Amino acid sequence: MINPWFHLFMASFMEVCWTYSLKALNMQRIREVDWLHAFAQPSVLLPVLPLLAYVGFGLANVLFLSAAMRSIPTATAYAAWMALAVIGIKLVDVLYLKQPFSWLHMLFTAMIIGGVLGLRRLP
Repeated sequence: MINPWFHLFMASFMEVCWTYSLKALNMQRIREVDWLHAFAQPSVLLPVLPLLAYVGFGLANVLFLSAAMRSIPTATAYAAWMALAVIGIKLVDVLYLKQPFSWLHMLFTAMIIGGVLGLRRLP
């Protein structure tokens, strides 16, 4: 049996991916796709990729989170899931998207990690 905390970690990872697929989603570009000729030129379908990612990551997120919640108390699972997702989003922002780094952000992120570890220790 797979560890429920692994499911929770995967749900958080899917949440991070889902968030960035939402950021990349551009409904205006999807509306502009020439659907009658789209399959003749597959590159025309590129604007649809973030939408497919949004649906796929969202579904995977829900499946992993529900699997984790079968064994982990709901409040603990939800708090840990959200905390891990916030940390993941912050890491992507700083390391990949080159957003400004702040020690104050790191302090509050560390507090989130401490809270998650504390919740995991509770019975």
